[in-house]
Amino acid sequence: MDTAEWTQTLGAGPLLLIAAAAVAVILVLVIKVKLHAFLTLVVVSLLTALATGIPANMIVNTLVSGFGSTLGSVALLIGLGAILGRLIESSGGAKVIADAMVRIFGEKRAAFALGLTSLILGFPIFFDAGLVVMLPIIFAVARRIGGKNLLLYGFAGAAGFSVMHVFVPPHPGPVSASELFGANLGIVMIIGLVLAFPTWYLSGYLWAKFVNKRHPMIVPALFGAQDDDQPVNPPKASTVILILLLPLVLIFMNTGLDALGSVGAVDESQVWVQVFMMLGNSPVALLITVLVALLVLGKARGVNGTALEKLADGTLGTVASVILITGAGGMFGGVLRTSGIGDALAEVLVGWGMPIIFAAYLIAVILRVAQGSATVALVTTAGLLAPAVTSGGFNQVEIAAITVAAAAGSVFASHVNDSGFWLVGRLMNMDVKTTLKTWTVQQAIESVVGFAFALIVFFVF
Repeated sequence: MDTAEWTQTLGAGPLLLIAAAAVAVILVLVIKVKLHAFLTLVVVSLLTALATGIPANMIVNTLVSGFGSTLGSVALLIGLGAILGRLIESSGGAKVIADAMVRIFGEKRAAFALGLTSLILGFPIFFDAGLVVMLPIIFAVARRIGGKNLLLYGFAGAAGFSVMHVFVPPHPGPVSASELFGANLGIVMIIGLVLAFPTWYLSGYLWAKFVNKRHPMIVPALFGAQDDDQPVNPPKASTVILILLLPLVLIFMNTGLDALGSVGAVDESQVWVQVFMMLGNSPVALLITVLVALLVLGKARGVNGTALEKLADGTLGTVASVILITGAGGMFGGVLRTSGIGDALAEVLVGWGMPIIFAAYLIAVILRVAQGSATVALVTTAGLLAPAVTSGGFNQVEIAAITVAAAAGSVFASHVNDSGFWLVGRLMNMDVKTTLKTWTVQQAIESVVGFAFALIVFFVF
């Protein structure tokens, strides 16, 4: 049976109770029973599918589809990003960059500088890819300064990538919502860029400083690195920076050609345009960068092929758990979406009759909490409210503000049904309880701060 042939008969109330119970079971199994997160997510996904009435002959396909669609977007990025990060770290490049940053900015401003760098790199690079590539630098700076300061540096960087991914085109969420709402993409980008820094500063940097004092944590080893690794002939800082800029340039090329094609400045059917856009696709851009890094940070430094193969193999082994858990988180979110929980809630919320910008935020928040995916929450909200927005007589700035408000709602309170929750928690070696108290709260603060800026734009401009 195809999902299009099955109709959910349960109402919003029972579906919401099932979703809440499923989340509670995940927390009990992971925190109390200590069952591995991957097994927990698979078991609870299966039980949730049964409880919500998904036909038995659809359940396996639903589970595999949710798992596969998540891995399709993140497995390549995590794997390639991990190899690149490990190369930068094992070559001594991360330490070289860390020393340079501390020398230039000083110890007190190093976390701020790292977060600001992540904010800039996050403009064209997706959240998961940017975080995996940047973490070796972040961890190296944190170790260079010493102490239990994982969350100060880790969250300052991660929040930078998150803010850009949520609010600023060309990331898929704000682009899709802009199209559905009929918003001017340029105005949405301007508003997103203007609010990006203060939102990151309040919800990322200041929160990182606060939570680091409450939960001091030692910086863990990353991608199989050993404390006694002693790089020989480390690269120059400028070499590492150029390697980090390579995927940035390639992805910018893709974005620029896409923008030119949308206004008719270039013909996207031409082979050369398609080839250059392919080279700027995130997985291909990272692959090219990894190959360049293997040559520059490996072969050129006298590291033989066998050593590089073992390094890549060891790195992929250490991130396999991260990839599987991330995919299982996507599986759980996929089951919740297939069950119709989000759709049932949305239908109830649309009829509340509140001001449109508040409705956009609240619907996105509830859809995000219910099913996990920020993009699904944002696009669903935009699809539901698009008729009201387009017929509401709003000017372009107000429509852009509504789009940003919905984007803010879509990032609220990342938790166990969000693959990003597991990615951040596992990369930073945090247990589920700590991740909930730190990262989940950070995402909620980011959401509220972003919405506050959207309200200012909506009512003032």
